[in-house]
Amino acid sequence: MTTQISNEPLVIGIDSSTTACKAIAWDRRGRAVAEGRASYPLLQPEPAWHEQNAEDWWAGACKALRECISQIDARQVQAIAITHQRESFVPVDSEGRPLRNAILWSDERSRAQVEELEARFGRDELHRLTGKPPSMTQSLPKVLWLLEHEPETVLRAHKILDVQAFLVHRLTGHYRTSLASADPMGLVDLVNRRWASELIQALGLHVSQFADMAEPGAVLGQVTATAARATGLPEGLPVVAAAGDGHCAGLGANATVPGRAYLNLGTAVVSGVISADYPCDRAFRTLIAPVPGYYFAEHVLRGGVFTIGWFVERFASDLRNTWLPLSPEELLEAAAAKLPPGAGGLMLVPYWNNVMNPYWDPAASGIVIGWTGAHGREHLYRAILEGIAYEQRLVGDAMMTAVEQRFTEYVTMGGGSRSKLWCQIVADVTGVPVLRSTSTEATCLGAGILAATAVGWHPDVRAAADAMTATAERFTPQPDIQARYDCLYREVYQPLFPTVQPLVDRLTALTQA
Repeated sequence: MTTQISNEPLVIGIDSSTTACKAIAWDRRGRAVAEGRASYPLLQPEPAWHEQNAEDWWAGACKALRECISQIDARQVQAIAITHQRESFVPVDSEGRPLRNAILWSDERSRAQVEELEARFGRDELHRLTGKPPSMTQSLPKVLWLLEHEPETVLRAHKILDVQAFLVHRLTGHYRTSLASADPMGLVDLVNRRWASELIQALGLHVSQFADMAEPGAVLGQVTATAARATGLPEGLPVVAAAGDGHCAGLGANATVPGRAYLNLGTAVVSGVISADYPCDRAFRTLIAPVPGYYFAEHVLRGGVFTIGWFVERFASDLRNTWLPLSPEELLEAAAAKLPPGAGGLMLVPYWNNVMNPYWDPAASGIVIGWTGAHGREHLYRAILEGIAYEQRLVGDAMMTAVEQRFTEYVTMGGGSRSKLWCQIVADVTGVPVLRSTSTEATCLGAGILAATAVGWHPDVRAAADAMTATAERFTPQPDIQARYDCLYREVYQPLFPTVQPLVDRLTALTQA
């Protein structure tokens, strides 16, 4: 990216993700004019545990910001906002220093605590209160795990912070966060838009151990002199409340009106739609939207591009050694594109990382049926793309019924959106047109949109999203192919998991005995 030195006002969106921090400077039209990046490690003290040193979040943010600022005049920057990996959290002492490693959203140590929460509080009651039933993705069962296994750490914690709250404290000295950053933790009363105090107290904790919350777009504080020296940001710069990465990706796709859904084809597949009312249904989880006063109904499939990466690593790594200037994914896509809809009779349920909505089953696993000797890896590759599309229809249809909206389009982003074949399959399977976002950094752009709104570039968040986002290629459902997929979905995919999974569970039990 070329250096941009001018008097043009800018805002910075920071994306503190699971693997790296990005800082991108945006202009009024949503164009990225400077950026910085810094990676940090994932820690696995046990096979199913995922942790990070929260100090790496701050070090990564400082490095990414300094690199970004070096390409512009710091005086151009009018505000910053932070988006981040959701559900990850860290307990800190009174000085804001981590008491242990942060526990991440992908950590799976808390299966027993999910069952305990359901027994103590009731699955449906927790869902109604927090917008989501307990799952291993949330912070809630992991906080309970800490209370049971490391009680001294949690009970002496001055604060238990989401990623934005941790970084905001480092930038401003205040323990503050966004409603839309805290709510994925599973500890927020979504109807009243505040901490679920009775739930927190029933766990043996205090609401005072959590950060103060504000609506997305509110100013949380100003950059201190100490933080300015560490980051290169101007002292006194407003720090604006943003939202978690999935929320901000939806905003960066301009999913701010009914019927326009976002679809992030990333490591996980995340999709959602905005709602003025509080929707609650097993088909999705409910979140505070980055549009103040609104909600997102959101679907998460934990195994998206992850499943493709798994397949390439285990079954197609030899394709990295070909003389062709193409990646294994590109070679497999070219072969899969030659196959007719239905992957030659293969059907795949993409629960490689268990399943959240609509089944909320932490023991779920992937299913492939229909194998014959005629199948090759291109058939399975296409079956993965189709299986994820079938799953998108499963939850999308239920979501539309629950929120009383018909989806007019999916605006897609993420690494998977670069696949024309996959975008067309999603359109054909779901019957919903797919539009590709022009921004390759929609998540970071969503944070930038909130920062731009806070400093008055636009009258409200919706106007800012209209001005700062755009779409490019459109994939329209093909009626004949859509009809074929409709039969496959209704007659095979829809009943497949409820029918076969009990046998898979029995198989697992017998082989692990």
